[in-house]
Amino acid sequence: MGLFDDEEPIKKNPRDIIVGETLENFSSSELEERVTLLRAEIERTEKELKNKASASEAAHSLFK
Repeated sequence: MGLFDDEEPIKKNPRDIIVGETLENFSSSELEERVTLLRAEIERTEKELKNKASASEAAHSLFK
């Protein structure tokens, strides 16, 4: 046995999102926060995709 076996395991922060991880140990409020964070991340990612598409279109029109 290790020196710290009697200590409580460190609880994961719901902000530390790992895709595909088991969700059953999260509380309802942690899951709700996780969904909110994931939606914000999807929105941020989609915005960056649009920015990249606009930059690509601008580059193509410049070199035509």
